Amino acid sequence: MTTRTEKRTAGEPTWFDLMTPDVEAAKAFYKEVFGWDYFDTGADFGNYNMAMAQGRNAAGIGPMPPGSPMPSAWTMYFASDDAAADVARVKALGGQIIADVMVIGDSGSMALCVDPTGAVFGLWQAAQHIGAGVENEHGGMTWCEVNTRDSAAACDFYAKLLNATAAKMEGMEYYMLQHGDQTLCGVLQMDENWEGIPPCWSCYFAVDNTDAALTGVVAAGGQVRVPAFDMPYGRMAVVSDPAGAVFSIVQLPTA
Repeated sequence: MTTRTEKRTAGEPTWFDLMTPDVEAAKAFYKEVFGWDYFDTGADFGNYNMAMAQGRNAAGIGPMPPGSPMPSAWTMYFASDDAAADVARVKALGGQIIADVMVIGDSGSMALCVDPTGAVFGLWQAAQHIGAGVENEHGGMTWCEVNTRDSAAACDFYAKLLNATAAKMEGMEYYMLQHGDQTLCGVLQMDENWEGIPPCWSCYFAVDNTDAALTGVVAAGGQVRVPAFDMPYGRMAVVSDPAGAVFSIVQLPTA
């Protein structure tokens, strides 16, 4: 099991969470797909639930505000050493702020932002909550990428915000954002196949068996958006939960 016990370096993806219109239905769905258990943080924190894999925090599930115009969706958060300073940098680099820095009890501080190409992401300055405590294992976060109609602008924005470099993959319009030899996340250029889909971040969860997980998705009321296919980084698929929130699953290659 790959576990984390210390907070991530600033600029690393550190947390995924879901805002959904029906928390209990979402919990049942993801329990079926990932086997998650849950800890409800209580009314003082909006009944935000910590989803747990192998006894460690894997992701968050919270209720959407009543009357929210936004669809149910997963959000990716970058680790931050100073959320207020990073919010200022987002603005200076041409991004926008949806929710300015909020202190969440003794857990840490968060903000929600939009990059210049229209994709929403979060910032998380850890205190007691370091982000995901399990990764690259069944039910744990494993990868994320921004899907954008302007990859050049996205690469420029995130490279500056994260103090990273962007490297193009051979043969496709896809970029890896890196800290030295460490790969952080991806930037994907949207094409005609993405017609009608707004720029967004894709959250990937690891599974032991992609085909078995797809059976669980359908049985629990979700949909398969992109059927399973093989790639050098594993066997993946794109799915959505019963409320329409899209995410990806990937069976990682064995060593």
